Amino acid sequence: METYALSIIGILILCLISLGLALYSGMSKGKAGLLSGPVADARDENPLYRIDRVHMNSVEALAPFAIPAVLAMIAGVDPMLLATLVWLHVIIRIVHAVVYLRGGEPAKGGKLRTALYVLSGFVTAVLIVVTGWAALA
Repeated sequence: METYALSIIGILILCLISLGLALYSGMSKGKAGLLSGPVADARDENPLYRIDRVHMNSVEALAPFAIPAVLAMIAGVDPMLLATLVWLHVIIRIVHAVVYLRGGEPAKGGKLRTALYVLSGFVTAVLIVVTGWAALA
């Protein structure tokens, strides 16, 4: 597993990002006197909505990426290729979170935020194909 250390660290960072966003979302809702769960005022202009959505986006993106990444290690995917995909995904997810949390035009649907989300999905799809290829080889 030593050869996959960079990938393992990247996956753990994705988990920490998701956990950190969960705590941030919960604390932000608590300070606003709201219960946990979806924010009723679902508008991009509402910072609580953006905090909630960036957390949920991180959760939604985590399992479809982390599971194939672990399977890639089992299947023997080239460690550098896997590390490249993992860290590309980590960087995209961090930029996505920052853009979404800052709000404004780039954070609105169909803009930079959406492009980043789609790009992270593309990296995930590449990882799935690479992992499947390695498993069949």
